[in-house]
Amino acid sequence: MQKFATVRKEVMPGTSAKRIFDLIRGEMSAVEVEFERQVNSNIQVVKYLGDYLRASGGKRLRPALLILTNYAVSDGLSQDNVIRLATVMEMLHTATLVHDDIIDNADVRRNRPSINARYGNQSAVLMGDWLYMSAFETALQERSLEILDILTRLTREMTEGELIQMTMIGRQDISESEYFDILRRKTAYLFSACCEIGAILAGADDEVREAMRNYGLDLGIAFQLADDLLDLTADDESLGKAAGADLLEGKLTLPLIYLLNKDNSLVSEFERIMLTGNYDDFSRAALIDRLFSYGIVEEIRARALAHTQAAKKSLDVLSKNKYRLALEEIPQFVIQRSN
Repeated sequence: MQKFATVRKEVMPGTSAKRIFDLIRGEMSAVEVEFERQVNSNIQVVKYLGDYLRASGGKRLRPALLILTNYAVSDGLSQDNVIRLATVMEMLHTATLVHDDIIDNADVRRNRPSINARYGNQSAVLMGDWLYMSAFETALQERSLEILDILTRLTREMTEGELIQMTMIGRQDISESEYFDILRRKTAYLFSACCEIGAILAGADDEVREAMRNYGLDLGIAFQLADDLLDLTADDESLGKAAGADLLEGKLTLPLIYLLNKDNSLVSEFERIMLTGNYDDFSRAALIDRLFSYGIVEEIRARALAHTQAAKKSLDVLSKNKYRLALEEIPQFVIQRSN
């Protein structure tokens, strides 16, 4: 256990998001109220499951990105529809988590039983579908074809990403390009959509919209690269879910792809771990040791850092204000977080 604690400290130096989120504390509270209102269905089971999901918490990073982008472009001019659309993005994100947990047979999410573990797959599938449809119903109130187009395309990309990943379960010949294709579809496009919609709601021109779309894309890539390292090097409590789950589920992430490229002797070990679903013979501690000894942790950090720098560069199109400064700090937050 001491080994894991030492690794966590080295890979993920502590950082606080308080300074960033304090800027929009009132708006984030409004998102919570709107989320609660959305799941306040007269159908009791929907309300019960919705309240369970909402109370599970989370960083609420995606709605925060939409709000901060909107304010960075508009210099803090508040609009009612910003809160609604920020809530839409959190509902879409929650729906993807619900469906992902079903597919992965995950028992824990955010340090509490996942909705599928507690209430069964049938309830979880239907609740995920309900969240998707409710999010689109709310978005439709904007009467904006360009926003609906972004959300429709985003939902298709996320679904395609999950399907593509399912076809690669158990494979050890996944290429780097295939990995990044899945990453963009499952994670980065949602970040990108949050930022682009925030810019659209602020009346941004095409140049600013494209810049914020790119900011979100690079931020999402950096976020997932950090997440993949966390899966391998953190512990269950800090992650809020089972650590080391990707390999157990037959998924090769970039650190594991790099490790196999450097050490072919691990092919049989990885195959056994995928088949048995445990690390009994080849421990996670041994896996972590090799990730460090081959310099892979530093390689992944460098890749993530490059994307955070690209994200910050995209912000050059914005005027300097406190909201832009918050957006400049978020990339560092996502690669240094501990969960």
